[in-house]
Amino acid sequence: MAKTEVILTHNIVGLGAESEQVKVAAGYARNYLIPQGLAIPLTAANKRRLEVLRQRRAEREAHDLNAMTELAKSLSKMVLILAVKTGEDGKMFGSVTAGTIADELKHKFEVALDKRKIHLEHPIRTLGDHEVELRLHSQVVTTLKVQINSTTPPPKPVEQAPADAKTGDKEKAGPRRERRERPPKAEKADKPA
Repeated sequence: MAKTEVILTHNIVGLGAESEQVKVAAGYARNYLIPQGLAIPLTAANKRRLEVLRQRRAEREAHDLNAMTELAKSLSKMVLILAVKTGEDGKMFGSVTAGTIADELKHKFEVALDKRKIHLEHPIRTLGDHEVELRLHSQVVTTLKVQINSTTPPPKPVEQAPADAKTGDKEKAGPRRERRERPPKAEKADKPA
């Protein structure tokens, strides 16, 4: 199969990053990468453009790193409070996942964060305070405090009434019906065949 060299103008998963020079199948380059604007052919003129692409990539990565560092500082000071439904025993229905946390961050704090950047080993299934690791950038890792509360009110303790009050309640309810005795079932006689 014929190979050709191209310069990538965008990040392509599994192939390379912007401004990298890669060898790909000629048909892939000719039919997909170049028409989509994802790559340019490797020529003498395009080699000169390579330096401009590298500089643009470095500036963008530096900007991303600064933005994520600032976001990490603000997120580490926040406490995200989630209200979940629970049963009478205080056990949660379902669990809190990375997607739930990302949605609540966007809804409450207007922070758009990809759920893949929220690292949970297991979904959260208990009430209380939890610390969640956020991997915002390859060089920026922070923690977010998440407090999970119940929307269901706690059950009321059962009050013990005095013994005299219990007997008084029975009298108010009225006389109890006595069980009527049923006659014993007659045994079936064998039918003559």
